[in-house]
Amino acid sequence: MEKNLTSEFLLKLKDYGAKGWIDKKIIFGLQQFYESYKETLEDHGLSMEASLPCFFNFLELLKEQQQRPFIFEPYHAQVREPFDYYAFGLEFLRPLVDMSISSLHGENHAREILSHLSKGRNVILLANHQSEADPLAISILLEKIDPRLGAEMIFVAGERVVTDPLAVPFSMGRNLLCIYSKRYIDFPPEDKLKKQMHNKKTMELMSSLLKEGGKCIYVAPSGGRDRRNKEGVIEVAPFDPQSIEMFYLMAKKAGHPTFFYPMALATYDLLPPPETIQVELGEERKTTHGGIHAAFGPVIDMENFPGSENPDKHLRRKARADYIWDQVNSDYQKFST
Repeated sequence: MEKNLTSEFLLKLKDYGAKGWIDKKIIFGLQQFYESYKETLEDHGLSMEASLPCFFNFLELLKEQQQRPFIFEPYHAQVREPFDYYAFGLEFLRPLVDMSISSLHGENHAREILSHLSKGRNVILLANHQSEADPLAISILLEKIDPRLGAEMIFVAGERVVTDPLAVPFSMGRNLLCIYSKRYIDFPPEDKLKKQMHNKKTMELMSSLLKEGGKCIYVAPSGGRDRRNKEGVIEVAPFDPQSIEMFYLMAKKAGHPTFFYPMALATYDLLPPPETIQVELGEERKTTHGGIHAAFGPVIDMENFPGSENPDKHLRRKARADYIWDQVNSDYQKFST
């Protein structure tokens, strides 16, 4: 059965490329992704049979995306009908996750967050970012506490996850505030002003969401994914002080109490990013099977922290960013001990 479905999928993949229904570069990327996924499961004695329907769905979604490209608004509300993109993403990722070696730390803080949200308060998670699978990994880990927290979470997302065709179907299932990160805002130079105006609109929409209350927003103040250093060790990327300050100022204008929490994630090996930063779209995606980890730290005092007494506002903001990074990094290091 699995062998027949595999042959059918590969023939269909080839056929869609030959007919020009899907760009050949995307076909090649999907085939690489499929082969890596299949090899990963087989290496761990797992069958591809249950996952093949996901790849058939993926192929049809890519075909539809080529014919009628989905355009993400600055604030994108998850699409769950008539096709449930959120459930599709979870079903796609779940076979790669070994829950027996996965972990969720700081459950008491996660329950605090749920309590805040139920009372109309806002929560902003200041976290590291490791892979495109982070939102799905968070949802899977939070299922045992309350599936709604992961499902309804809003993610501040860079342009790549809403423009790369292989990422779009997964992104459509999430609530997203779409921005252009500092890393890519100057590429190409002639689009810089347009991107800046887009970011301004996104921040205005975020302000409106916070004024509604009861929102949980995930943001990676590093502006990108963690990567390995020269020694091959994965490092939590430093946090941008200005990014944190911007979110703090917006939170103070929300009209609802807004709480900041640190969050550490370890998902790197599940879907490792390229070793170097790519400006162009079309990165190769290779999967592995393993554990995923997350940790919620205690609520952050955004006014009182080591260095908060510094009269220089720039040094004060940097001290706060470093303080929050230290908390995230400290929790992250515990995953490997």
